[in-house]
Amino acid sequence: MFYQTHLRSIALILALGFLAIYASFGSYFAREIVVEITILAILAISLDFCAGFGGMVSLCHGAIMGIAAYVFTIMGVKLGWPSLPSATLGLLAAVLFSGMVGWVTARTSGIFFIMATLAFGQMAYTFFFKSRWLGGDDGMGGISRFDLSWLGLDLNDALVFALLGVGVLFLVYVVASILLRSGFGRVLCGIHSNENRMQAMGVNTAKHKALAMACSGFMAGMAGIIAAQHTLYISPELLIWTVSGEVLLVVILGGIGTLVGPVIGAIILIMMKHELSNYTDYWHMIVGVVLILAVLAGGRGVYGQIEVWLEAFFKPQAPKEPKEPTESKEKEQDLA
Repeated sequence: MFYQTHLRSIALILALGFLAIYASFGSYFAREIVVEITILAILAISLDFCAGFGGMVSLCHGAIMGIAAYVFTIMGVKLGWPSLPSATLGLLAAVLFSGMVGWVTARTSGIFFIMATLAFGQMAYTFFFKSRWLGGDDGMGGISRFDLSWLGLDLNDALVFALLGVGVLFLVYVVASILLRSGFGRVLCGIHSNENRMQAMGVNTAKHKALAMACSGFMAGMAGIIAAQHTLYISPELLIWTVSGEVLLVVILGGIGTLVGPVIGAIILIMMKHELSNYTDYWHMIVGVVLILAVLAGGRGVYGQIEVWLEAFFKPQAPKEPKEPTESKEKEQDLA
């Protein structure tokens, strides 16, 4: 069951505050890093939604993100639609694709579910890779950013775009937390705990799994729209399975089933990637060691382990039962 505890709220505020301050006072490169973190964090939240609370470990979330980016680009570049309607159709495509994947794979679990989602992701990757009309492996460019001048915002400004990414990350987190605390979210957690029992209670678990994948696809689609807006260019590399693998790594690193853990994991991974690469070409090895330590520590991830430590530290201890004086015991023995 998901609970938005005070500790999770504080961790989220600190993480988003760090990103906003880092973007505001950093260089242009720092703002690019913040956008990269927000895209990965949004995608990680979407995966944690279905994997951490529904037990559906997916390896096609990169493909879902890529489909949203491609549909958004097709409508805007190929057909000349405005940015906002194009983004809406991109999100709709992500929801439909992920919902379809969820419906087909809902009766599988474990390694079979993982391999089925991997197959769907690779089929989507191959389609866009082979399509010459969509640029094939060369990708597509010519993307324009949203026109928010009516709000006094210029998204071509790196700082404004970075702060917009942080704002979208916060909204995605709020949407995910509301869904998980709803009746639907409680049923989803019940399916994760004991699917057979939920079926015995009359719950259509396949339907709920498909809806969970569709909701997760909406969040992943948000990451795809921001990714296309960020680089103003997309390619089939967005859909390759290694993107989904990296997102799964982030979820495990931060803490699966915590929702805020993936945000922490995204910050750690991207910051390590850019900072450690300044000193060594073997930064992947250091990241691997950190991941191994996080798993060996209990499999809770960095944030998940910290949460356990803090809960144990602040948990009130049960009062000890008072011991009877030894003198009274001796008197009782004498009277006996």
